[in-house]
Amino acid sequence: MTKLVDCRGLACPQPVIQTKKAMAEAETVMTIVDNDTAKMNVSRMAGKEGYAVEVEEKDAGIYLHLTKAGALSEQTTAPAPPTEGRVGRTVVFIPSDGMGRGDDELGGILIRSFLYTLNEVEPLPDTIVFVNAGVKLTVEDSLVLEDLQFLEQRGVEILACGTCLGHFGLKEKVAIGEISNMYTIAETLLGAGKVVAL
Repeated sequence: MTKLVDCRGLACPQPVIQTKKAMAEAETVMTIVDNDTAKMNVSRMAGKEGYAVEVEEKDAGIYLHLTKAGALSEQTTAPAPPTEGRVGRTVVFIPSDGMGRGDDELGGILIRSFLYTLNEVEPLPDTIVFVNAGVKLTVEDSLVLEDLQFLEQRGVEILACGTCLGHFGLKEKVAIGEISNMYTIAETLLGAGKVVAL
């Protein structure tokens, strides 16, 4: 029997949380959302949990048909093998468009230098999470955009908080990475072997 979850009007990360609760009770779930960000976040989470996702867009909302894919679950939820010499994933947490406190101009120089240097050192982080003013680094005209693009090409996952982007009116200007939600961000941080917070 299909479990219906109506998430229209709910703020991030509620659509993901409500859907995940329903998935614990049923192998077939239909989640209704009302925006593209919620659609992407729920679809991404469901895929990681081993659910096939079919999207149907109607006037009344976006209907996500989620079906447990059996063997796919084991394949998609298995943790990636750790890099030699490391236990778990390394996540860099960036809550500002500057580094450190005291002088904003210096902070901007330092964060640019840090992200440039990440491309020059080993091992690379597995994920970089941007929240609050940090999301400004992921948009068009960002002075670190080229460095972030190079990191992404080398396999580094880049997550930008959707609520933060919305707060600053930048959702339409994102130029790198994925627009994420607090559920995924919390899961990423708590599941990391090491978190480097700037």
